[in-house]
Amino acid sequence: MFKSMVRRVNLVWLLALIALLVSPAHALLLSDARLWPSPDYTRLTLEAPQAIAYKYFQLANPERLVLDMEGVERNAVLSELATKVGANDPYVTSVRIGMNRPGVMRLVLELKTPIKASLFQLKPLGEYGHRLVLDLYPVQPPDALAQLGLGKKPDQGLAAPAPVEAPLPKFSPEESPKPVAPAPETSAEPSAAIASPPDPNKTANAIKRIAAHMTIVAIDAGHGGEDPGARGATGLLEKHVTLAIAKRVKAKIDMEPNMRGVLVREGDYFVPLAGRVTKARGFRADLFVSIHADAFIRPEARGSSVFALSEHGATSAAARWLAKKENEADLIGGINIDVKDPFLKRTLIDLSQTATISDGLKLARSVLREIGSINTLHKNEVEQAGFAVLKAPDIPSILVETAFISNPDEERRLNDEAYQDKLADAIVTGIRNYFAKVPPRARIKLTNN
Repeated sequence: MFKSMVRRVNLVWLLALIALLVSPAHALLLSDARLWPSPDYTRLTLEAPQAIAYKYFQLANPERLVLDMEGVERNAVLSELATKVGANDPYVTSVRIGMNRPGVMRLVLELKTPIKASLFQLKPLGEYGHRLVLDLYPVQPPDALAQLGLGKKPDQGLAAPAPVEAPLPKFSPEESPKPVAPAPETSAEPSAAIASPPDPNKTANAIKRIAAHMTIVAIDAGHGGEDPGARGATGLLEKHVTLAIAKRVKAKIDMEPNMRGVLVREGDYFVPLAGRVTKARGFRADLFVSIHADAFIRPEARGSSVFALSEHGATSAAARWLAKKENEADLIGGINIDVKDPFLKRTLIDLSQTATISDGLKLARSVLREIGSINTLHKNEVEQAGFAVLKAPDIPSILVETAFISNPDEERRLNDEAYQDKLADAIVTGIRNYFAKVPPRARIKLTNN
């Protein structure tokens, strides 16, 4: 009798403890959920006040990715995630959300195609709390010719996501884990939604034929997605300004004889710094132009600048500070530090780097001269620093700081379409004048091509 009472008391305490552990008062509530579809990859970011404990696995026939999150309670942020999936997403069809078992919230991504998944945690930084990031990459390599956009009008970006109904999930016993596809060796590979796998040999040969008859300029709109860049006094974001100007530059380059512009970033999503370099090399670009809109702690700072890469340190303290700030974009945008890129470790010791930097300086001077005709120059000379995004060993590369978005007057001008058009004209004229003196160089064959 006494033992039976003890067992009942212990059972009551155990049930009370379980209820306490899974009660809403002790549950983890997401503070934000963001979905970033792009031709390169789709990113899902789940933000919370503390790190989320998770497990995930993939299922086939149909393709799904299942994410189990411990201690997460359903709230409006999580419920609204399903409505953020648009028909334009290359990889995700829909999202289902439901309690899988006590204390475990299950999120199922219905996929359009087999993917490679990369999941990682980011610690609080700036305006962000703890982030759990899920990146979905295509299994098949991209069709680079399609990304060159031959015969197409300049890209207009991604359409606004359309609401998608997502009923509560029903999980069956057969939804058991299978080995997860390995994460890509670099989160920087250019990629696109592909209807059918391309023939790599035919694609490579077609690229070579195009490259032999056309000058390719890679245009990099700085920041994007999780990384907004600098913010103006009225709330204007650098990532929106840079993309708007980059699209104008591409459209004008496309009108030049035997030239084609390619956008490293076509919409509002994040591309890691190493990925920008890799993508430009995938296009076999002759030039790389990265567009930014500077910010400083004092609002009176103003003017445009053009930077090139340096092998031997920055040419000024300001250039060093700016390079450090721009190189921190990966920390804000979020990259998986467990994924290594062996290519970039070798760039500065490659014998081609010196000649590439020399050509980059010539390009920078030509562009700076033209920009100086429409805006005050912050510095009358091209400066150099160790910008990670300029480290392609075989592509002359420059970084254009169009103006100070932190200056109220320049912020207003940066938000003006007519002024954006003038900036794009100046950049393209500088490129045209550069090629008049320095013909496109024979592309250097590197071991990782």
